[in-house]
Amino acid sequence: MATEKRNVRNPRLFEVAWEVANKVGGIYTVIKTKVPVTVKEYGDRYCLMGPLSYKTAPMEVEAYEPTEPALIATLAAMRERGAKVLYGRWLIEGAPNVILFDTNSQLHKLDEWKGDLWNLAGIPSPPNDTETNDAILFGYLVAWFLGEYATHNMEQAIVCHLHEWQAGVAIPLCRKRHLDVTTVFTTHATLLGRYLCAGSVDFYNNLQYFDVDHEAGKRGIYHRYCIERSATHCADVFTTVSHITAYESEHLLKRKPDGVVPNGLNVVKFQAMHEFQNLHATSKAKIDDFVRGHFYGHYDFDLNNTLYLFTAGRYEYRNKGVDLFVESLARLNHRLQAMGSTVTVVAFIIMPAATHSYTIDALKGQAVTKQLRDTVTEIQNRIGNRLFEHAARYNDSKPETGALVPELSELLTEEDRVLLKRRIFALKRNSLPPVTTHNMADDGTDPILSQIRRVQLFNRDTDRVKLVFHPDFLNANNPILGLDYEEFVRGCHMGVFPSYYEPWGYTPAECTVMGIPSITTNLSGFGSFMQDLIEKPEVRGTFLAFSWVNVSSSLQDEGIYIVDRRTCSLEDSINQLTDCMVNFVTKSRRQRINQRNRVERLSPLLDWKNLGTEYSKARQLALRRAYPDSFESDEEGLDEVEDDYFGSGFTAGRGGGAGSAFSVPGSPRLRGAATPGDIGTLTEEMQGLSTSDFRGSQVWNGTSFSSGTDDEENSYPQPLHTKVRSRGGSKSGASTPGFGTSRALSERDLAKADKKLSDVGGSEAMNLNGASK
Repeated sequence: MATEKRNVRNPRLFEVAWEVANKVGGIYTVIKTKVPVTVKEYGDRYCLMGPLSYKTAPMEVEAYEPTEPALIATLAAMRERGAKVLYGRWLIEGAPNVILFDTNSQLHKLDEWKGDLWNLAGIPSPPNDTETNDAILFGYLVAWFLGEYATHNMEQAIVCHLHEWQAGVAIPLCRKRHLDVTTVFTTHATLLGRYLCAGSVDFYNNLQYFDVDHEAGKRGIYHRYCIERSATHCADVFTTVSHITAYESEHLLKRKPDGVVPNGLNVVKFQAMHEFQNLHATSKAKIDDFVRGHFYGHYDFDLNNTLYLFTAGRYEYRNKGVDLFVESLARLNHRLQAMGSTVTVVAFIIMPAATHSYTIDALKGQAVTKQLRDTVTEIQNRIGNRLFEHAARYNDSKPETGALVPELSELLTEEDRVLLKRRIFALKRNSLPPVTTHNMADDGTDPILSQIRRVQLFNRDTDRVKLVFHPDFLNANNPILGLDYEEFVRGCHMGVFPSYYEPWGYTPAECTVMGIPSITTNLSGFGSFMQDLIEKPEVRGTFLAFSWVNVSSSLQDEGIYIVDRRTCSLEDSINQLTDCMVNFVTKSRRQRINQRNRVERLSPLLDWKNLGTEYSKARQLALRRAYPDSFESDEEGLDEVEDDYFGSGFTAGRGGGAGSAFSVPGSPRLRGAATPGDIGTLTEEMQGLSTSDFRGSQVWNGTSFSSGTDDEENSYPQPLHTKVRSRGGSKSGASTPGFGTSRALSERDLAKADKKLSDVGGSEAMNLNGASK
C-alpha cells in the first residue's frame, strides 16, 4: 500500500456495466443518457468499462490509444499476458473514454478463476451457466485492470462504480486483494425479486419472511444471488434506483442501501418547448389513420371525440399490471355506457410477444382504407380541375358557357360515382374488428388474450372502449402502425402503467417529459419518486392515502395519477384505476390541454442535470469512507451545512421564495435545492438496519405519510445516510461492511479489525457473500 495520501479532490472514476456499448436492456439507456453530465463533471478523468462485443463495438466505439502514462502501462501489462482490450471513445453524446475487455481471450483461465472465487468468497459457479461464466471472466478482468492501474497511478483516488450483478464479481476481489480502490455498487432490480414476482407470490407483504437462500436455490440462481449479495456487502457504498427497491434490497440482500440514485432522462432530446402540443396533434393524426383502417366497417365513432390510452413494456403480464389494465378497461366501458357518454376510448397494449405474421384483417383494413383515400383524392383533383375550367371559361354574355356556378352533376360524373361506390362497398365487414394485429403463436393460452375474452372486450359497436393488442415493437416501417415509439407516445392522450413490480419505470417517465399524462402505482420507483417531489401536500396523499375515495383534484391536474397497490386489496386497486381513467376521459378538451402543459412542466424533475447529483453524492460518500483522514478538515463546515439543511432557514429552490412558510403552495418543484439528499447529510454516524428513515417506508410499515411531524414533512426524502466503515490507513479494501446498530468505532476497534483482516486466508475474517454460514 502507498504511504502517501491520494488526491480525493480530483479522483479517477471508472464506471463498469455489462451494457456499456452493448445494448441488452434498460441499463444501456441509463448509462448512455447519464454520460453527458458525468463527462461534464469529470472530463477525461471518467472512463467506462464493459465487455467487448465484436458485433456492436465497431459501430459503437472509435478505437484509439490512450495518452495517460498510467493507463498506457496498465493496458500494456494486460496485453502482454494475453488479454485483449479495446480502448477508444464511445460514439454517443459526451464521447466518453471506454475500455472493452474480450472475455473469451481469458477463457482458458475460467476454471482457475472459478476455484479462486470459491476459495476467496465462497461463491459457487455451475459449469453450464454461460451468463455467470461471462460475469466471472469480466469481473476478474476488471479487478485485474484496477489492480494494475492502482499501482501505476499513485496520486489520484480511484472510484469504481459498478452496476448490477454481472459486474459485481470485481467488488469482492477488490476487497480481498486490498486494492486501493473505493467502490460503489448500484442494483437496478434484485435478481431474486424478479424471480419471486414472476412466480405470482404476494411479494411485498412477505418480504421479511422469505428464506432467501432457499428461494434462490429453488429457482436455480443461488450462485448469481451470491455474486449479487457479495457485491452488495463488499462495496463501500450501496445504492438502488428507488425507495421500493431499497426496501426490497434490505430484506433480500440483507443490507440497507446508503441512498437512492433515481434514473433520469436526457430531457433535451424530448424537449419541444411550446411545440409539444403541435407534435401531439401531428402524431395523433397518424394514429387516426390506423384506427380508420383497423375499425373499417365498424368505424362509427367521432375521432375528434376519441381518446387514445396505451400501456407498453416487456411482456410481463402480472408484473407490468396488464391484468389490472384490461379489467379496468372493462369497468370503464360499463361506466361510460351507463353514463350515456359519447366519448370513445381506444386502448393500445404494446408488448412484444411470439407471433407468426400480421393478421389478414389488419392488413386488409389498412389496404382498403388507403384505396378509399387514394380514390377520394383522385376524385377531388378531377372536381377541382372541372371547377377551375368552368370558372375560367365562364362568360355571362355567352349562355353556352353555362351557369355561374356549375351543378353537382357536372362536377361529379357518373364514372366518379361508380368508382366511389366500389370503394365504399369494399369497406363492408361481417366480422368484428380484430383485437390483435398479429397471429399469436400461442393464441389459446396467451394470458392477455385470455383475459380479453373473459371480460368480453370484443370491439362491438356498442362498446365505448375499443382494444388493440399490438404484440410487436413499434417502428416507422411497420405496415400497420407505422410510427416510432416516441411518435406514438406523443400521439396518445394517456399512458397507463399499473405495475406490480417496477424498480423504476422509464415508460411513465418518458410520458412525463413528452407532456403526456400517465397512471402509475406506489409500487413503482417512478411513482414513489414523483410523489415525494411534487410540492403540494395534498398531492402527496392523493390516491395513496388509505381513504382513496376522497380524491383531491390537485394530482389529477398535475397529470400523474398514482394507484395504491401496496395497502389496498386487488379489487380496490382496480376501482382506483377505473376512477382515474373515468376522471380523465370525462375532462373537456381544454382541461386536457391544460393538463398536458402541467405534465410537461414536471420534466426538469427527471433531467440528469438534477438527478446526476445523486451519483456525485454516492461517489463523495465512498471517498469519505475510504479516506476519512482526508476529509477531517471539512467536518466543522459540514455540521453547519447540515444544521441549515434540515432547518427552516433552508429556502433554496422553494417556490415561495426566501423566508416563505413551508405550507405556502407553489408550482410543482423539487424539494429543496434539487433532489433527495445533500452533502450535509454525509455524516459518519452509525445507522441501524431498518427502513424507518426511508421516505417511502412509512407506507411499507403500515402508516401513512402524513403521520410524521412537521420537521419530517419538510425534510428530504431518503438522504444519503452513512454507516461508518473507516479503514486503517484510509485504504480501500481493508474492512468489510457490517450492519446492525452499533456504537461509533474507536481507534482500538480499528486496530483490532486491521489485525484480523491482515490474515487473508482466514475464512472467518470476512463473510463476503453474506450467504455462507
